[in-house]
Amino acid sequence: MHAVRLHAFGPAENLTYEEVPDPLPGPGQVRIAVQAAGVHLLDASLRAGVQAGPLPLPELPTIPGREVAGTVEALGEGTPRHWLGRRVTVHLGTAPGGYAELAVADAATLQPVPDPLSAQQAVAMIGTGRTVMGVLRGAEIRAEDTVLVLSAAGGMGALLTQYAKERGARVIGAAGGPAKTATVRELGADLAVDYTQPDWADRIRAAYGEHPVRHLFDGPGGALARTALELVGPGGTHYAYGGSSTLLTGAGRQTPPVAALTPEELASRGITVRPLNPGFMLEHKRELEDESLALAAKGVLTPLVDTFPLAQAADAHRALETRATSGKVVLVP
Repeated sequence: MHAVRLHAFGPAENLTYEEVPDPLPGPGQVRIAVQAAGVHLLDASLRAGVQAGPLPLPELPTIPGREVAGTVEALGEGTPRHWLGRRVTVHLGTAPGGYAELAVADAATLQPVPDPLSAQQAVAMIGTGRTVMGVLRGAEIRAEDTVLVLSAAGGMGALLTQYAKERGARVIGAAGGPAKTATVRELGADLAVDYTQPDWADRIRAAYGEHPVRHLFDGPGGALARTALELVGPGGTHYAYGGSSTLLTGAGRQTPPVAALTPEELASRGITVRPLNPGFMLEHKRELEDESLALAAKGVLTPLVDTFPLAQAADAHRALETRATSGKVVLVP
């Protein structure tokens, strides 16, 4: 099979497209003919040799990638035969291997792909969609609320924008550049602003008042979060789930993250911060995957997907690191 391998930590150019032996499924496992492989900022950080959250640096050489979708084409010993020929998607967890034409996964972790979804859409929902469900758990978004989504044209941002609109809220989507703000408008946002422009927050104030935001969904963190928090009113909630500015710095960018408000400032403003809870995400992994795929199958959420050929994984990493993509980045063998 062909796969993308990393032999040395460093820039995106270190990802090489090679021919390697086909993997063999072990007991209780399946082998998947991969039709879509998800690309994540964590992949870029690990590729650069920077530990990303709880994930350790992989042993080299390695085939990166932890999200795949495709068709089961071989079974390991003891694996139930009903999986053979099924369209499935799976998050591989701490075991990479997704950037390949074939991938091995434990049958117990597989999710059937609902009929309405393509492999690219399914792979977006198994990882990015699952995280969105974790962010939203316990969030009470009402029709009278104003929601601000940062990086609203990104993989998570696009789903959060759609979800908030489905709940009837007024949604402001902030994204970088005219093309991405146009995408945010197409997603249904009531107002789309370009956060590369210095007056983006003033545009929101002019439209809706000084502190209109009740729910702030913040993936980038840093300076953008600091500016956005000034728009949050008393009793508002800051959902801090990404810190992609930090991840991108680790993958080679030079702009350091900027601190948001201090705990004292947040308390004085009556703002609650809800960071993503890795323990909760792990404990409820299956449940969150079920919710994510079900909402996509019903058409409530439609993931944006930006595809690259598997052989161009290095280009996909470069585009992701420079914020040149919209939606979930997916490799297609």
